[in-house]
Amino acid sequence: MQENRIPSPLISFVPLLILVALLSVTIYTFGDGALSGGSQICLLVASAVCATIGMWRYGIAWKTFEHAIEQNVKRVTEAIFILLVIGALSGIWMVSGIVPSMIYYGLQLIHPSFFLITSCVICAIVSLMTGSSWTTVATIGVALIGIGQAQGFSEGWVAGAIISGSYFGDKMSPLSDTTVLASSTVGVRLFTHIRYLIYTTIPALLLALVVYLVAGFSLTSGTDTTIAVYASTLSAKFDITLWSLVVPAVTAFMIYKRIPSLITLFLSTLLAALYGMLFQIDVLLEVAGTDAGALALFKGTMQTIFGATQLEMGSAPLNDLVGTNGMAGMMDTIWLILCAMCFGGVMESGGFLAGISRVFLRFVRKTLSLVSSTVFSGVLFNIVTADQYISIILTGNMYKQTYHDQGYEARLLSRTTEDAVTVTSPLIPWNTCGMTQATVMGVSTWTYLPYAVFNYLCPLFSIIIAATGFRILKKTK
Repeated sequence: MQENRIPSPLISFVPLLILVALLSVTIYTFGDGALSGGSQICLLVASAVCATIGMWRYGIAWKTFEHAIEQNVKRVTEAIFILLVIGALSGIWMVSGIVPSMIYYGLQLIHPSFFLITSCVICAIVSLMTGSSWTTVATIGVALIGIGQAQGFSEGWVAGAIISGSYFGDKMSPLSDTTVLASSTVGVRLFTHIRYLIYTTIPALLLALVVYLVAGFSLTSGTDTTIAVYASTLSAKFDITLWSLVVPAVTAFMIYKRIPSLITLFLSTLLAALYGMLFQIDVLLEVAGTDAGALALFKGTMQTIFGATQLEMGSAPLNDLVGTNGMAGMMDTIWLILCAMCFGGVMESGGFLAGISRVFLRFVRKTLSLVSSTVFSGVLFNIVTADQYISIILTGNMYKQTYHDQGYEARLLSRTTEDAVTVTSPLIPWNTCGMTQATVMGVSTWTYLPYAVFNYLCPLFSIIIAATGFRILKKTK
């Protein structure tokens, strides 16, 4: 795009302000239901406003916007298929007794006072080994939500601890795609990037763990009677056995062998379906709504994978706990992602993001202002483009020359970009990460946002360390 066709900062913010206004009214009107259609319409209206301004005022051809939307949708094609398989996996892991078994044994092993900090640590370890926050939340995270409910913790606290731990691993693991992308975008070696992340990430995690430890002792937890009722009810409905943990173990092995995520999740779904047909026959027949027969077993399995299931557990909380939505439950998320990619595409191709970036670059003077501008830009791109991958690329490319000109090592930019983008993506309801995690856990983004302590401490520590000048390295001549 030519320089004289880049919209001014004032005009560049117009579509964003319209989006925020529409979302505010929609969320106030529909509450949690806003993500089932209202938010998608807001994104499309804001996209239309953006395209109209670009075509009318700057003479940008519609084909330019159309091509940008197509390219954005292509970028998330794999993510959409992964979402569908995660929906299938979460459904079949529940009905086949895998998640109920994990919940059952977790209730026996995890003390309520240490539950929140334990949840964060477990998710951090699993995510660090797998490099995937999505996989961690869809497997271990779902089980921990059930354990937390049985122990009397609010969904917000439990989901916040899960998100914090999962995104620590996603940020620090050499297997993480965001870690690789952030380092490669600005030309930093992967392990150089990871070592430099330690200075902001470890303090953020330690402080988050302190918060979860204090909260675990302070909050009212469930009584022994409630925990016993959860455990006995689960064991009465499902065939609880340690053999059910074979499926998660095989899944972990496939992840360790670095088998592609889509293949790993798909094979894990098939393995869980086979396990369910062997050991959870009564549950699958209940899902199918018939008494017996191979076809009824097949129907129950298929229904669990692609559609909603509801088992009668004798209490509303337990009914909600074991209820699943399968692949169909991911359609709102996919719809939201497609609309978000539309908005991000027209904002980028119309030059509106470039116009917004001028505002941040204008304030860059010293280390603190440079790092702060990078952080705010990364968060804003997460909000506007609704995708962490696009946000990482945009943030890295926008500031690469500025960091170079001011003599800073590129690793400062790669670290700040990841501090700003990777961990804040699940805090935005219409971002691909925010919507995915909310759908998988059954906890809205607004509910867990205040309790995802690690996720908003990371960008804060990035700014604090820049202010102190600690380990802020400049290139040697």
